[in-house]
Amino acid sequence: MNNSQLSSADNQRIVFLDYLRVVACFMVILVHSIEPFYLGGDGSYIASLSDARWVTFLDSALRCAVPLFVMTSSYLLVPVRCDGITFLKRRFGRVAIPFILWSLLYAIVPMWGSGGEVDIKGNLSRLVFNLMPHSGHLWFVYMLLGIYIIMPIISPWLERVSKRGEQLFIGAWLISTAIPFIREAASATGTAEVWGEASWNEFGMLYYTSGFIGYIVVAHYIRKYVNWNVKHTLLVAIPMFVVGYLIVALPFYAQLGETYPISGTIDLAIAWERSWCFATTGVALTAIAVFLLFKLIAKPCRIYPLFERLSKLSYGIYLIHIFVLVAVFDIVSSWGLITPYTIILSATLTLLISAVFVKVISLLPKSKYLIG
Repeated sequence: MNNSQLSSADNQRIVFLDYLRVVACFMVILVHSIEPFYLGGDGSYIASLSDARWVTFLDSALRCAVPLFVMTSSYLLVPVRCDGITFLKRRFGRVAIPFILWSLLYAIVPMWGSGGEVDIKGNLSRLVFNLMPHSGHLWFVYMLLGIYIIMPIISPWLERVSKRGEQLFIGAWLISTAIPFIREAASATGTAEVWGEASWNEFGMLYYTSGFIGYIVVAHYIRKYVNWNVKHTLLVAIPMFVVGYLIVALPFYAQLGETYPISGTIDLAIAWERSWCFATTGVALTAIAVFLLFKLIAKPCRIYPLFERLSKLSYGIYLIHIFVLVAVFDIVSSWGLITPYTIILSATLTLLISAVFVKVISLLPKSKYLIG
């Protein structure tokens, strides 16, 4: 870690991570502000060609937000420096307790425009096993808790493995990010299963080097080995982002056609989003590129204190923002603005209002159990 990346010697904050965490949080809110423009009706609905283009243009650049959160946590926490039990107690205490409390709130508190109707019994029954319709964004926390479980397990390997060994793992992981596209190609042969996958075995050859674990290793590799100057970083990161963006955006847009409105079941949207999945090639490339670009931020600027405060509140903002966004989007969308203005204004207002709520909550005793 470079001393220039720390905000001060006493609090030892890594400046670029604070900026990145806030930007990634805003990106997530933007993604959720875009969803009404392609999810609706029976599950999938795009009203016009203009909406289709705006959805593709904006959302394809934002899909790296979730991997950026994983990389930020991994950059800070890996390799784990304490025993696994202590690490899990700390992380689960900070993340799991607020997650449980907010999951309960999403189960019992009616959303804006619901008329006060909420199926509390049904929501609580479902919550025992998985997400509820209004708390779908909290899938991220399940994944993050799984990431925390694996961190103490892979940390000893990361401390011993050579640079070349780490590169080989990252290479295998990058190949695994292409498996959804390879399955699509394989379907032409009559099967969508590849490299040992079968109806009786979902664990294919690269299963154990796939998924979000790759972002843990990439973040560690960047921290340990990547100390490039500005020119080198730009020469790598900008082409990487462009290539990744095209891999994310073009398959999505190519499926839409030119006849609007488009409507269908949720399965149609799932098919559209295949190239948007968080552990696919395009998203991985854009996430790595953005992380490298933010790593160039060596010193805090005048607005850094604002970003530092928002960074500390970011988990709470994430937990609460759907409650706020549903109301804000309903109001803003009634103003008749064009699509990008509706998206950006809804997301901005949601971030600001959520931040105020979370800041107020942070003043309460034991607030860490509510907002992390």
